Amino acid sequence: MPFYQDLTDENAAIQFWKYNEDDVFDHTDLINPEDFAKVEHYHPKKLIEYLMIRQMLKMLKPDHKILYKTIGQPYLFPKDAFISISHSYPFAALAISQKRVGIDMERIQPKIVRVKHKFLNEAELSWTETENEVELLTVIWAVKEALYKLHPSKLWSLKKHYEVEKFSLNALSEICCRVFDMDFEDAYTARVTKMEDYYFAVVEEDHSLNFRIPDTSPF
Repeated sequence: MPFYQDLTDENAAIQFWKYNEDDVFDHTDLINPEDFAKVEHYHPKKLIEYLMIRQMLKMLKPDHKILYKTIGQPYLFPKDAFISISHSYPFAALAISQKRVGIDMERIQPKIVRVKHKFLNEAELSWTETENEVELLTVIWAVKEALYKLHPSKLWSLKKHYEVEKFSLNALSEICCRVFDMDFEDAYTARVTKMEDYYFAVVEEDHSLNFRIPDTSPF
């Protein structure tokens, strides 16, 4: 099994894998029995993504399996660690940590400019309209998606409740970002890696500063 990169740090085991046509998977060993009927009808590329994630899990935690909450968030069973997954054929990534972690990969594509108004706020729009706009937008999208995996909620908007501070494409190891609403704010430092034509973002709970916004109401 050819790993593309190992991004493991002191907080989380993070594996990144690029599919190779020589890869061989044991379907019986990797597919949960209760999922077999559903998974075996996946599109071939989607099935490969599923199998890559489970193969990496088998190497890191062989006695565990991935289940999903009703909102679609994956979790480990037994529940003795947090996980996050991301895949975009031919790549797949898995992160396992004792604290919350979010990962996401996004392919660099010009069409992202057409939808930027859906996930950028006014402040972000003001500094991303440059010659590097496509890459800046891709990094922001990846960071916000990774943040969302730390704070999964169907009620939150990537545009209204997630923000990425201005950064340089030459300095992607410490990107300041935050999740917030009227009552609280969680600030984080994301790290992003470029891999071929993808950006890969990691946000970890250990790299956060959590605080409540004080109530300034006179009542």
